[in-house]
Amino acid sequence: MLFTSSEFFVLLAITFVIYYLLRKEGHQKLILIISSFVFYAWNFPKLLILLCVSIAINILTVKAIKNGEASKRYWWATLGVIINLGILAFFKYSPLLGKTFFAEGSEFGQFLVSIPLPIGISFFTFQGLSLVVDTYRARNNDDNLPEDNKSLVESIALYIGFFPQLIAGPIVKAYEFLPQIKGKLLKDIDWEYCVKQLILGYFLKMVIADNLKDHTFWMQYPYFMELSGLNLLALLFGYSMQIFSDFAGYSLIALGLAGLFGYRLRDNFMFPYISSTFSEFWRRWHISLSTFLREYLYIPLGGNRKGKVRTYFNLMITMVLGGFWHGAAWSYAVWGAAHGIALAVERLMGDYMPFNWPKGLRFIKVIFIFSVVTLLWLLFRLPAFSEVILYVQQISLAPFFKGLDDLNTVFFIGMYSLPILAYHLIYLLNEKEKRKWFVSAEPVMYGALLFFILVNSGSSGSFIYFQF
Repeated sequence: MLFTSSEFFVLLAITFVIYYLLRKEGHQKLILIISSFVFYAWNFPKLLILLCVSIAINILTVKAIKNGEASKRYWWATLGVIINLGILAFFKYSPLLGKTFFAEGSEFGQFLVSIPLPIGISFFTFQGLSLVVDTYRARNNDDNLPEDNKSLVESIALYIGFFPQLIAGPIVKAYEFLPQIKGKLLKDIDWEYCVKQLILGYFLKMVIADNLKDHTFWMQYPYFMELSGLNLLALLFGYSMQIFSDFAGYSLIALGLAGLFGYRLRDNFMFPYISSTFSEFWRRWHISLSTFLREYLYIPLGGNRKGKVRTYFNLMITMVLGGFWHGAAWSYAVWGAAHGIALAVERLMGDYMPFNWPKGLRFIKVIFIFSVVTLLWLLFRLPAFSEVILYVQQISLAPFFKGLDDLNTVFFIGMYSLPILAYHLIYLLNEKEKRKWFVSAEPVMYGALLFFILVNSGSSGSFIYFQF
């Protein structure tokens, strides 16, 4: 079920009304769990079985960790982590193993390739991991989980299945979400916050991303082989705008929807295209994933505490696995490795070749980081690595300009990218202090965004991160 579909708005309205009529915490949890299950099972009911299995496994693991002998807590937590990762690996990476290691006519290889990818599995599996690890790390029963069995089951089911962020994030850590589970009152809703998140989120998705997708469609092989160098560059730039708008839009909608039910999720994007270093980019892009990988992988591997060489190694492992998290294709691993190399080189230069850039050159650094990040998005748009190489070759080999039709693509990409550039620019202007003109203009700006949602939305399309 898409956030942009009429069925979703009906489900949202029914859930909202019943939720605030039932003021008891247990009843409110139950209505959110039921609505989340309906939301997840709407298009593919069989997938609900996998979600329920994941929830059940994590409930049993958490109970074993909480109630088992102290000497066995580590082994129960380890088993929970292995099972969660095993489920993710089976459904997400079996097709890659089948294509890579088995001959084309192999029956077992064909079986592996045919295994479907359940929507949202990367997100709710990571939340299961967070729950298991956070429960194990808790001391003096400070894991924020209720003691009675019924409330424990409901709390875990709500945490893993919460529909605003179930399918495409942001990833929510257990220690951030569980303390928020309590009875909610209608009067406590922060309406200004929710409305702003929802309007901006739906604008980014429906007006920017959904319109850009009709143009970036032509980035597919073999269509891009017929395009000019100018069009290839324009489409690459447009896809960079599209993937930001699509994912940031989804995250903002998720934040707004969660707020309507009294839950506050962390921001997932913080104007990433103004980053002047790769490390800054990863502090601003998909923040929930980057912090998850840092807390549950990079730091446990040793982080930067075991020497410089080990630090570079930990960075590479973390980024390659982060790349693989995005998809079962070697191109995603290359994407992660490229970012890992960039982070390692950046740290290496800081350690051995420190250089203080003049303040006026920040703009050049921002352009450089944006250009590299945008080029690497090709690995998302064209998961076949050979097609990525062809696309890059075509930029230099194809005629730069083939005629006036080229300008149509450039014009539309520029028109729909302009709001994203303005979005980042406004943040820069208000970074140090809230300008009076911005505060007074906010209602007009959000009104304009709502107007464009109503009159200029593109054709409905799935969110890009659904595939992950």
